Amino acid sequence: MKAPERDGVQDFSALTRLRGTLRKLYHGRTPAAFRFQLAAVIIDLAIIAFFIATPVIQDSSSFLWLDYSVAALVAADMIARLLASNDMLRLMKQPTSWVDAFILLTLLMPTTLANLGFLRILRLWSLSRSGALWRFFEMRGLKKWREASHAVINLLTFLFVVTGFVYTFFFRTGAGLEGYVDALYFTVATVTTTGFGDIVLPGIAGKLTAIVTMIIGISLFVRLAQALFHPNKVFFPCPQCGLQRHEADAVHCKACGHLLNIPDEGD
Repeated sequence: MKAPERDGVQDFSALTRLRGTLRKLYHGRTPAAFRFQLAAVIIDLAIIAFFIATPVIQDSSSFLWLDYSVAALVAADMIARLLASNDMLRLMKQPTSWVDAFILLTLLMPTTLANLGFLRILRLWSLSRSGALWRFFEMRGLKKWREASHAVINLLTFLFVVTGFVYTFFFRTGAGLEGYVDALYFTVATVTTTGFGDIVLPGIAGKLTAIVTMIIGISLFVRLAQALFHPNKVFFPCPQCGLQRHEADAVHCKACGHLLNIPDEGD
């Protein structure tokens, strides 16, 4: 009668060991953990490249095989991150988790949700919020470029999201590489407010798309310029509450009031 109880204890112990191992791999700072995190980032970048290329290759015979393979990778990563987390409920409430769940849904239903596939590129934004990517920057002494990198990634994410939207709803009749390049050209021309006259979107919807793209794109360019030439925040995790962005001359954390000891640049 006690055998099932022992089996349950063994299963729980195995799960605990698995979670411990994943926690060390995803959040550790050992050489093995760093190699694992770097490999995860490289795989993520390959997945993002697949998302960008999707409009061009979606008519190929191997597309569904690639799509479901990527779905398996994304699902495995989501499950592993949940198991590695100390607070799974808190992780599931984070915007990046919702983005990843939506991306997984579009991968599992590529035909039904084909018109929303352009939102998969939000995986790039999700990657920019992962700790592994910025730990690599810190180890290379590039911590001061974190804010500028965030601004660049936000801009790139926006460009590809708008390109995918424009291609899906305005250039689908010219499916393939030419149609996607036209959509990308329109997006870049709109964001930079140059090049109008050769490619424009028809109708009221096209004009509204151009207006929204210009407004958001210009604000992202301004944010990028501020991050490059006048960074106003430093990244230093508060020991008390974990808040990471502070004024360069901050003495106390603005969230919890804990005394900070932010090192000067170059220390």
